[in-house]
Amino acid sequence: MTHWAILSGINGNLSAYEAVLADLKRVRYQVEALYILGDLVGSDPHCEALVQRVRQPRRGELEPQVCLGWWEEQCFNLHGIGSDPEATELLKQVGPDGIEQLWKSISRQTVQWLRSLDFGFFEFDCLLIHGSTVGCHDVLTPETPPMQLLDRLLRADANTLFCGRSGQTFQLQIPAGAVTSTVTTLDAPAQTMTQTVRDRQIVGVGNVGKEPGKAAYMLYSPYINAVSFRTVRYGTQGKGFETV
Repeated sequence: MTHWAILSGINGNLSAYEAVLADLKRVRYQVEALYILGDLVGSDPHCEALVQRVRQPRRGELEPQVCLGWWEEQCFNLHGIGSDPEATELLKQVGPDGIEQLWKSISRQTVQWLRSLDFGFFEFDCLLIHGSTVGCHDVLTPETPPMQLLDRLLRADANTLFCGRSGQTFQLQIPAGAVTSTVTTLDAPAQTMTQTVRDRQIVGVGNVGKEPGKAAYMLYSPYINAVSFRTVRYGTQGKGFETV
């Protein structure tokens, strides 16, 4: 039985990434693909070393498939090639010191490589993405209204949406049903439309690098639709792993 390993939010934490790779060697399943759903980089001073590690896997390791995340978009803004050259969202979240640290942590050459990354991946009936098709900033959590979650699934026409923006691990299932909507215009009678919805789900894949000593990621078997969350403890916080 083969699985995908799905990560997000490494944020330049090389030690956390190494811990996940070591854990993958311990699992009893065959892992055929490794996805990193954005936020590969961050304000960590080891970003350059992490990027090189990801781009040059060692013999016997999977080649990671990486897509864009919120932090990658902030790098583009800082270098004047993003949609917000003033980096207002980044400034609000990390302040001037955080902006300076991000600027020092990532080279122009690495920024150019980040620009080559995909926005997301569509495999079988699954969308793997940092936020959603709305954008990398889109945060989906268990508290997100069900109609909003359904909207994100319908936009992508996916049965399963894997996302990493929230940093949380969760599995939300939306049962089959029907959605009825009414469109009213000034020059025509109201029109009612009904759309049948099959069973779908949204899965939060966790965060690898945010919390020191603790990396959360997940395994997924696309052939039996099985989700397994894993937590790896490493460094001075102790070694070992847990499964949920």
